[in-house]
Amino acid sequence: MLLRAGYIKQIGSGIFDLLPFGFKAIKKIENIIREEINAIGGQEVQFPVINPADLWKETGRYYSIGSELTRFNDRGNRDMVLAMTHEECATDAAFSQIDSYKKLPQLIYQIQTKWRDDPRPRAGLIRVREFTMKDSYSFDKDISGLEKQYKAHYDAYFKIFGRLGLKVLAVLSDSGMMGGKISHEYMYLSPLGEDTIIHCDECGYTANKQVAKFKKDTNGETTEKPIEKVKTPHAKTIDELCELLKIRPNQTAKAVFMMGEFECKNDPTKHANKLIVAIIRGDYDVEESKLSLASRALSMRPAQDDEIKACGMIPGFASPLGAKLDDAVLVVDESVRDNKNLVAGANEDGFHYLNTNYGRDWNGGIVADIASAKNGYICPKCGKPLSADRGIEVGNIFQLGTRYSESFGLYFQDENGKRQPVIMGSYGIGVGRTLGCLAEEYSDEKGLKLPLSVSPYAVHLVSLLKDNTECDKIYDELIKNHIETLYDDRSENAGVKFADAELIGCPIIITLGSRGLKERKVELKLRKNLDEKIDVSFDDLITKVKELIEG
Repeated sequence: MLLRAGYIKQIGSGIFDLLPFGFKAIKKIENIIREEINAIGGQEVQFPVINPADLWKETGRYYSIGSELTRFNDRGNRDMVLAMTHEECATDAAFSQIDSYKKLPQLIYQIQTKWRDDPRPRAGLIRVREFTMKDSYSFDKDISGLEKQYKAHYDAYFKIFGRLGLKVLAVLSDSGMMGGKISHEYMYLSPLGEDTIIHCDECGYTANKQVAKFKKDTNGETTEKPIEKVKTPHAKTIDELCELLKIRPNQTAKAVFMMGEFECKNDPTKHANKLIVAIIRGDYDVEESKLSLASRALSMRPAQDDEIKACGMIPGFASPLGAKLDDAVLVVDESVRDNKNLVAGANEDGFHYLNTNYGRDWNGGIVADIASAKNGYICPKCGKPLSADRGIEVGNIFQLGTRYSESFGLYFQDENGKRQPVIMGSYGIGVGRTLGCLAEEYSDEKGLKLPLSVSPYAVHLVSLLKDNTECDKIYDELIKNHIETLYDDRSENAGVKFADAELIGCPIIITLGSRGLKERKVELKLRKNLDEKIDVSFDDLITKVKELIEG
């Protein structure tokens, strides 16, 4: 509908023009963001889209981010990048400004173009390659200062999305390539969403599926039993194994294999590939984001059979028992550590072990929560069932800590004369993505019906007259009273004009036809409720429109 209504035009995969309607709507979104970030002490700046790669090499992200980061050389053969975010630029700018606790705290922000070479752009403005983002960066002397700025953004974001008319949830999330320990995403719930939101309607617990926790039960076994090798022909899956042995999935352990890319400790410019072996109870699934975080892999892909066999494990019958894992990364879910007598693979085709126990029959590895939360699982806070919904991320906030400041040598002198790293936060809102979500939320089969706060015009004035003289006067009067008005004075038939007005979706539609001209009245209706129409006299029109806008 944004395409049909003339808000945007696609010129490439994930690349869009903003046409006049879209440009006006985007600027209204930006101004609301600007007002609320100014209100919490933000100072607006602008960083370049093209960055010297040296900035990104300082933090290591030049090497750790894959092909989504576009790298190129300028005419002097210097390494350059198209910025997908601006933590490096912000830290570099602060380096020349902040040297003492007296110059802290600071908060800067910009509304600027970004480029991320996404391999799968989709859904119009929701997932693009070139996009506009509000990104702000906080600088503090201590954690309490960071927490204060983080809380200020947390609240400001709800004010921003409230003014825009977009209902969002703040959910705990994975910091990903941004780094830091604590982060939240602001999610618009929609079936189009690529993220799954896990939430509890009872206590309010909410988190992205990538980091969501749940209360894990036990299989009821309390005493360790002797390990026993049994034949399990053709039982390569948990379902086949349970059917053959007449057991429940929570009495089994399964292995999930990924090939991970890891940063070399002695040389961050080089990467090494290692097999990641994830062991989890058979009734749970591995959450790849949790596994990536626990293993510290830069990226992952499913492992091939020959890569699994190289470590002495047999696909379908694999486990750590007897395997050669010196060159692999072993990650064990808490459910395996906390349950006894699990059936696991014997690393021999057609065989499994009964009654395996972590700590007795095998040990080692990283023990962590790598299980994927699902609808109906138990809330970790109150014990009630969890729910799952799809969501679109429209904003995020990160407590970065000292990752970037230490990389750049951004230190300040504290009250005792000691040098300390500046503590940073990063906070983003996707501007174009927000417009895309608003179009999803405020539309029907006829077109858009955007809120007044973001609609390109408050009023859509439609003339059905052959002579537009009287309608011109109404338009002039609306403009004189500072009412943003889109005037359709085209020589098209009434059906075309009505269809376009409903498609473009301005909140107030005013129509003047020949009957109304005789009676000195216009027809007024709200786009959100086209069935309700009122006739308003020429003399009362401005007052009525102002009343509706105020409402």
